[in-house]
Amino acid sequence: MKLIAERFSFRGIFAVMEFGISTFGEIVPDRVSGHASNSHERMKQLIELAIMADRNGLDVFALGEHHRNDFVSSSPQMILAAASSVTKNIKFSSAVIVLSSSDPVRVFEEFATLDLLSSGRAEIMVGRGSFIESFPLFGYDLKDYDELFTEKLSLLLEINQKEFVTWQGKLRASIDNLGVYPRPFQTKLPVWIAVGGTPESVVRAGNLDLPLTIAILGSDPSRFTTLTELYKSTREKMGYKTPYHLCINEHVYISDDSKKARDEYWPVYGRMMNKIGRERGWSPMNRAQFDFLCEPEGPLMVGTPVEIVEKLIYQYGLFGNTRFLAQIIFGDIPFEKVANSVKLFAKEVAQKVNEHLRKN
Repeated sequence: MKLIAERFSFRGIFAVMEFGISTFGEIVPDRVSGHASNSHERMKQLIELAIMADRNGLDVFALGEHHRNDFVSSSPQMILAAASSVTKNIKFSSAVIVLSSSDPVRVFEEFATLDLLSSGRAEIMVGRGSFIESFPLFGYDLKDYDELFTEKLSLLLEINQKEFVTWQGKLRASIDNLGVYPRPFQTKLPVWIAVGGTPESVVRAGNLDLPLTIAILGSDPSRFTTLTELYKSTREKMGYKTPYHLCINEHVYISDDSKKARDEYWPVYGRMMNKIGRERGWSPMNRAQFDFLCEPEGPLMVGTPVEIVEKLIYQYGLFGNTRFLAQIIFGDIPFEKVANSVKLFAKEVAQKVNEHLRKN
């Protein structure tokens, strides 16, 4: 296949991209209070993946926050802290913390603790959340969905800047010259904003000069160029001179044979997407639609290392992104195959993409 990137000129400003993996740690629900074997096994596998990602040179390991029986990662900072004790170089991030239903003081304290444990490898990725279970669970009203995030983000950023905080809130209690501890190992914790496709959220990240992650989990990637350009132009209008930090997040599954990769991934991906689709009123997805998403210009990174390298270079031409996160789903794919996919991503994809970027 002709290299897709030959048809595009690079618009990014970075010679090397960061690569990492993200996951929600989905499981088959145990439906028991004791001896939750599926959850226990997935926890061990998440730590194994973090170790593997670190040893194979990946830059980031990220876990999402979900409060459902089919995801094990309701407290990603706890799992990341465990992983930090058995790794050396990899950065640890949430993907995402649902800040709207969390307390910014506690979020900062927990990630500052992670930063100290990991000698400065912690990041916070925050978002408004695409699932709503955490809002009633923690006593918040969905009518305040955006206002909660706006207010709590302002407090989180204030805490990150200052040891002693004076802050006025409406939906969260105000703070009058109180210290927040511990302080992180880094001077400040990197705080990223993650979005699914809302222009207002992209503008918010640009206005605040915060790194941006865009999740492309089922739509034509080329449609997201309007968002990435909006982010860059917003920063320019604000007068920011420092380089931007832009991450793209997509589902990834890699094997040595393209058809095998699709055959192994489709049952898991289709089951997951159709379950979420039923909850949200989407039309069911079929195999033909899945195969279309796996095509060279589609959003699913499913195939051989060569195919994924070409798609990532193509997308770099679209976005000029500085980071890519491969979102991992497990389902009933044997863990050995998931682990092999991660190794191929690290050794045969990430390295090859960066070799290409350095030469061009």
